[in-house]
Amino acid sequence: GLTSCRTSNCIMFSWLGKDDRRKRDPEVFQTVSDGLRKLYKTKLLPLEEHYKFHEFHSPALEDADFDNKPMVLLVGQYSTGKTSFIRYLLEQDFPGMRIGPEPTTDSFIAVMHGDIEGLIPGNALVVDPKKPFRKLNAFGNAFLNRFVCAQLPNPVLESISVIDTPGILSGEKQRISRGYDFAAVLEWFAERVDRIILLFDAHKLDISDEFSEVIRALKNHEDKIRVVLNKADQIETQQLMRVYGALMWSLGKIVNTPEVVRVYIGSFWSHPLLIPDNRRLFEAEEQDLFKDIQSLPRNAALRKLNDLIKRARLAKVHAYIISSLKKEMPSVFGKENKKKELINSLGEIYSRIEREHQISPGDFPNLKKMQEQLQAHDLNKFQPLKIKLLDAVDDMLAHDIAQLMILVRQEETQRPNQVVKGGAFEGTMNGPFGHGYGEGAGEGIDEVEWVVARDKPMYDEIFYTLSPVNGKVTGANAKKEMVKSKLPNTVLGKIWKLADIDKDGMLDDEEFALANHLIKVKLEGHELPSELPGHLVPPSKRKLPE
Repeated sequence: GLTSCRTSNCIMFSWLGKDDRRKRDPEVFQTVSDGLRKLYKTKLLPLEEHYKFHEFHSPALEDADFDNKPMVLLVGQYSTGKTSFIRYLLEQDFPGMRIGPEPTTDSFIAVMHGDIEGLIPGNALVVDPKKPFRKLNAFGNAFLNRFVCAQLPNPVLESISVIDTPGILSGEKQRISRGYDFAAVLEWFAERVDRIILLFDAHKLDISDEFSEVIRALKNHEDKIRVVLNKADQIETQQLMRVYGALMWSLGKIVNTPEVVRVYIGSFWSHPLLIPDNRRLFEAEEQDLFKDIQSLPRNAALRKLNDLIKRARLAKVHAYIISSLKKEMPSVFGKENKKKELINSLGEIYSRIEREHQISPGDFPNLKKMQEQLQAHDLNKFQPLKIKLLDAVDDMLAHDIAQLMILVRQEETQRPNQVVKGGAFEGTMNGPFGHGYGEGAGEGIDEVEWVVARDKPMYDEIFYTLSPVNGKVTGANAKKEMVKSKLPNTVLGKIWKLADIDKDGMLDDEEFALANHLIKVKLEGHELPSELPGHLVPPSKRKLPE
């Protein structure tokens, strides 16, 4: 956090209603996570405790939940390459990893940064206050025996942690053999991670019922989900398109979001590509996925803020539900019957709360699950509505969160270069194997001669048919020739901007040749650069002052 407090970094925060109190000791937050933690403890936690939120939805948040590094959760059927994917990112083996076609990993492995390489067993993990896992002890020994933390000194892990999950099998047998509530554990993680990557295997895409169920357990966290269609080098292009279509179709039925989930196609392991036809596509997709993962540290504060808002909204709805049930309960006779009746009519209670408090239906907890949970509770012990607690949460949502948003923006500007480094993230940045190096607009980057000169004689012939005046063709005349490429105007406009180097609205023979070269680059399926790279500037114009 920031130790010195200058007014730009600190935002004066005010909790208690009375103005004189505010003047005496305003809250000063050094960091967003500090602010979130205090907000949670003073405003949201009291409401959660009063209405037994933790017994129904999710355990109380702890300090480590606010401070930990961004986490990436990997989920997939067995042998979709989850462990290989982590190895690929880290470019290093990690303790406890086993790779094989059989269901190998039946443990949750948290791959985290540590100075000494080694494994920490689950039972030790859940008592460590510095790790965000303490509340997992609720899942019992059957789970803890299948949970480890692999620590290793790896640069990638300095900014993110990765959670590897057991491969999902199909069918009933494994649900019984697991001995703990797998979906509930996943849900617990989903709520706390920054990115959920679903891995699918392109050359045997079948989404088992259990996997569908797992994906449904990630409901409410769709914004965190990205999909990787892995091992895509093992099938031909046409089959790949079919598999991609089938995957989008199945996902559309399971994940109900208005936006389509982003699917990255590639081969995420360090083996030679079996069918190299789509190499360029895979490289571009990999770059996009890496950018997505690299942005996580920068967006972590915003994600925690969002998660707290989601949680606060659920806690409010929960308070309304619990207090409504309490209100309906008789104080003396017929408690059991009334309880049954209330649980059965919970749907109507939902609708009433929705109307009375203008709450959107999406904020309500799952009806069936809530009905099951209520069976185990004594509704008479519930608390009636306490407006003061709800006001505190409303105040938090209305005022404090807005001020924290300002702080989020400030933190982002102070640490703009927080990205994940090391491992696979380095390999594609440097030297000739950087993405797109030496091809497309990068062609000729290492050559002494101007690469456009090769085809310039051909372009010159066209140039002189466009009636140049003083060695230049007008925009209108150049346009007639350029539109023959059938490229859309937006693209041609960009090419014009890059080629008209002296910005005089006309093209001389070199600029015209350059424009044609860029058209060729685009027609060959490459991206155009946003600025003209040095090696494409015509030699006679290289002395131009910027």
